[in-house]
Formats: sequence, structure tokens, C-alpha cells
Amino acid sequence: MNIRPLYDRIVVKRIEEKETVKGGIIIPDTAKEKPQEGEVVAVGKGKRLEDGKLVPLDVKVGDRILFGKYSGNEIKIDDQEYLIMREDEVLGVIEDSAQKATA
Repeated sequence: MNIRPLYDRIVVKRIEEKETVKGGIIIPDTAKEKPQEGEVVAVGKGKRLEDGKLVPLDVKVGDRILFGKYSGNEIKIDDQEYLIMREDEVLGVIEDSAQKATA
């Protein structure tokens, strides 16, 4: 993928949840909700303030993030679906306990 988001935008690939079957009922793909968790695959340079300063983004490539149900714009590149959204649409970054131990 060759896409570079501008300013405070990020490109996110949704992380599909594992399918769970409750009571033997299989839910079809069309009835499932889209996951609200994803992995950041590209980030812009940062947010430009009114005085011209560039503020770098808090998220970085490889971060696992949570975002709102209706966040971002869906795009398709090389038969893969991605979301482009602003950093302020990110609700939080998921950190592994292993990352905390090394920090």
C-alpha cells in the first residue's frame, strides 16, 4: 500500500474479531457489526496550528486503537478495506501488558 495521509489523518485497518457461535446459531456476515478496533498502518505529519506550528500525532504505525462506530471514511486499496480518519476520532490506544513491563 502506498498512501500517505495528510496532516492529522491516519489510515487504519480494521481488526476482525474472532467469530463466536452462541447456542449453535451462526450469524451471517451481513448481520455482524463492523469491529471498532483497528491497527494504524500510516500516519500524517501532524496537526497544523493557527500560528503555523506542526504538532506531531500521538498515535504511530502499529498501534492498536479503538474508534467510534461511525468514525472515518472507508476506502479500498489493492482489494483491502481501510479507514481514513482524523486523530481526534481515536478513542484510545490499546496497550499490551508486555509493553508496560518493558517501559
